[in-house]
Amino acid sequence: MKENTLIAIKNRVLQRLAMSLPGGSNLRVTLHRWRGVHIGKDVWIGSEALIETACPKMVTIGDRVIIGIRATILAHFQELTGVSIGVVTTSVPTMTVVQGNPARRVAKCVVSLGLKTSRVDLMRSLTKLEKRNEHREDQ
Repeated sequence: MKENTLIAIKNRVLQRLAMSLPGGSNLRVTLHRWRGVHIGKDVWIGSEALIETACPKMVTIGDRVIIGIRATILAHFQELTGVSIGVVTTSVPTMTVVQGNPARRVAKCVVSLGLKTSRVDLMRSLTKLEKRNEHREDQ
């Protein structure tokens, strides 16, 4: 097997373990660090949280961050670098894209993100939310 294939398998095995094992402030954090995710101090990661499977080294999580149960963080669908996820203080509706600090709703998604969803299909399905309609979208 190629080295890249072995690394990919290792990262996916560690990801699955991190999603299901206990230890949000220690074991899960350690497993994600082994995968290559850059993680600061005092971080808690909820169960079933999926953090970038294909390119874990693209993700940096700062100090004193809480990642909620079943959260998904993807980095490889966008050419933008240096994207920050700010403080999310309210519920985010399903099929909604948030951005910024503090996080605000910026787009709705029509296509569910799945294993066979292409980046092109995902990007085409996004509908930009107008600032004035932002609060109406979560109803």
